[in-house]
Amino acid sequence: MTLQLTRAGFAFPGTATNFKTGTWRVQKPVHVHHAAPCHHACPAGEDAQAYIAHLQAGNPRAAWETLVAVNPMPAITGRVCPHPCESACNRQFMDESIAIHAIERFLGDEAIAKNWAYPVEAPPVDAPEIAIIGAGPAGISTAYHLIKLGFRATIFDDNTEAGGTLRTALPPYRLPREVLDAELQRILSLEGITFKPQTRLGRDVRLDELKEQFAAVFLGIGAQKAQEWSIDGAIPSDLYAGLDLIKKWISIGSVPTPQSVAIVGAGNTAVDMARIMKRAGVAQVHLISHKPIPKAGIPASEAMPAIPREVEEALEEGVNIHEYRGIRRLILRGEKVVGIELVHMKKLPQASGRLKRIAFAGTETILNVDMVIPAVGQVVDSSGFESILNGQSSFKVDHWGHLENHLSLFAGGDAIYHSHGTVTGAIGDGRRAALGIIASLNNQTLSNPNQIEPIPYKSLNLHYYEPNAARVHEPTLPVAERQGDAEITGTLNIQQIQREAMRCFSCGNCLACDNCWTFCPDSAVLKTAELASDGSHYVFDYDYCKGCGLCAKECPCGFIEMIEDW
Repeated sequence: MTLQLTRAGFAFPGTATNFKTGTWRVQKPVHVHHAAPCHHACPAGEDAQAYIAHLQAGNPRAAWETLVAVNPMPAITGRVCPHPCESACNRQFMDESIAIHAIERFLGDEAIAKNWAYPVEAPPVDAPEIAIIGAGPAGISTAYHLIKLGFRATIFDDNTEAGGTLRTALPPYRLPREVLDAELQRILSLEGITFKPQTRLGRDVRLDELKEQFAAVFLGIGAQKAQEWSIDGAIPSDLYAGLDLIKKWISIGSVPTPQSVAIVGAGNTAVDMARIMKRAGVAQVHLISHKPIPKAGIPASEAMPAIPREVEEALEEGVNIHEYRGIRRLILRGEKVVGIELVHMKKLPQASGRLKRIAFAGTETILNVDMVIPAVGQVVDSSGFESILNGQSSFKVDHWGHLENHLSLFAGGDAIYHSHGTVTGAIGDGRRAALGIIASLNNQTLSNPNQIEPIPYKSLNLHYYEPNAARVHEPTLPVAERQGDAEITGTLNIQQIQREAMRCFSCGNCLACDNCWTFCPDSAVLKTAELASDGSHYVFDYDYCKGCGLCAKECPCGFIEMIEDW
């Protein structure tokens, strides 16, 4: 039999475009921006994925400018924030979370060292001026965002220096004063911000006067008054509140030094107080917490709210933490404490379905101590604000910081109801309040933004990421060298930071990997030289897309989804 040969098929140039294969499809790809979990979790509104992307491209200054568009104090927050962004980070399900706090801190320190100018323009000299009471993180943030938006701000504070509790209540070993001074001074020196220290509301200025003289007033007065504390009405004669003792330590360098002390609380103030007492020479320091020590298997919502690394360092320094414990009674000799009775406590479901903390009878133990220091929270000092607080312990505001029934009066930070209780939370309050103030003055109504759900881990294509990439860890002082004001944690270098940035998944955001462009069998993904409207470098040519879904399948970061298209 004779074998018959045939020629291969061929096409003339351009003939493929005559067949618009997009008419075949029943589904089509679309770009869908999802919030990265780090962005979703940040109370200040930082988009860590966005500034990490600039670091991946080798541009730290652009990364810093992206960061300070939201948070003007990254050198500070990189040191003291509990960083819920890291607890939310999708990378933790592969190996470890991105060290976002270390990246944030590095960018803040670089900006100070290299004197990078904040990306803001001076407001007009005749711009409306806003009065801000309190130079803490909420007040500073409000002022910064106001001038960014073209307004002017005057900050009043009764202290000689700005910073609020950043200065008066955070130990220098966590927040060195040279860092605090440098970053705050850079903000306060921006044109459009006026700072008036040693000006006390009620003594030097009155609220009604400020409301007449300024277009609006923001209250960032913090929560400076310790909550009342007793055990069944029993109060030792030498009772000190934890925050008051920390302020004393910072201002004059001394605190009482009993042989043994019990600090009651589970937050950063309690942990700071315990570590200060160890530095002061107290032999036995006990921290009594209803909640457990942060560790694997303990949900963040159930664990001690203090920053986990601070808890770990406190344990290293010899602080004894009694988790799941409460004080049943004080043992007094006269009016002086000689011991406390502890009892095991744990949350158990009730008939209503709600969890309630229950003390277990029969688990009582005696702990011999010479002093008890409660660090169980603070409330607003109502002096001068009685008519505004209306019997409440904090200001009730809407999403934009506006006080109900008070025209042109706003508040944020620790002084508001449901406060985050963190520096980053206060910074976020200030940013939203600035937007709210401007909207109010322009007779505009702002609606609460729709919350974009973060992209889950399962939506990522993990085949494109290197597993087991070790997280960077900052250098820390050995325990024996942790004395005085020496900062315990160090800053990483640019090589370490860029290596850490490369671990980011870029969750829900295009990372320009070219997969969709490379794998499309119909060349229906077009690559653009400039950014497209959705923030990517790619557009879909639906005339030729058959809807095979290969682009969505091979997208590493979940930026492409397939939708019906009949």
